[in-house]
Amino acid sequence: MDKKILIQFTAMTFCISIITWGICVVCGFFGITVEDNFVLYIPFVIGGFSPAIASYLILKKNNEVTGFKNWIKNVFAFKISFRFYLLVLSFNAIYFVSHIIIDGIHDMNPFYLFFILLPLMPLGGGMEEAGWRYILQPGLEKKYGFIISAVLVSVIWTIWHLPLFFVPGVSQYGVNFILFGIDLIGLTFAYGAIHKLTNSVFLCMLFHCVHNAGSVTFNLSDTLLGNITSTVILVTVSIMIVLFHKRKEHNQNKLV
Repeated sequence: MDKKILIQFTAMTFCISIITWGICVVCGFFGITVEDNFVLYIPFVIGGFSPAIASYLILKKNNEVTGFKNWIKNVFAFKISFRFYLLVLSFNAIYFVSHIIIDGIHDMNPFYLFFILLPLMPLGGGMEEAGWRYILQPGLEKKYGFIISAVLVSVIWTIWHLPLFFVPGVSQYGVNFILFGIDLIGLTFAYGAIHKLTNSVFLCMLFHCVHNAGSVTFNLSDTLLGNITSTVILVTVSIMIVLFHKRKEHNQNKLV
């Protein structure tokens, strides 16, 4: 992806989310929330889909995809080696186990809730990856490398979520924004490693869906120590995996 596409995608994503979530924020000032007024779910959901919406429109505008069918095919390409599906589960296991060890489990929901929520999570955050990991992170990585691109995307991704912290009735409302941002650093490195090894947007979506469904099921607490611990482990493991992948590719190229 060239610089123009990255700028256009980011600008459109923020424009859509600021307008739609801004409506929710303003309504909240007047006591109208998504919990009480179902109509507000329309701008709320559109804002959540802003990375996916911008992804399709910008890629189509720049002739990177031929149409919606082509875009969908690229996003949902799921024929990937089974070991990479295990990688998605492993990253999620690292996240949840590290949090549970540090913070424990408080008021965990029934485990079957995970399986109910999982197929719904493309609507609850998974489709974001059609933008962040299809366009932004791979595009920045070509210019800045794996580590710097992951840091940049984590900052952009965190700021993009900011309006939600002022929308009564959504999961981010009342949450500590700094702790949330620390969490996203580790997750961004994990997403980056998955995409680096597989070039798969679908696996990044799956990671997002499993993570969100698991977060609701385990009902984890946000603590400074817990978030820092999981982030440090995820960043370290992600960098090690990417370095190993690069070395493997380098050795294979030498044999050709």
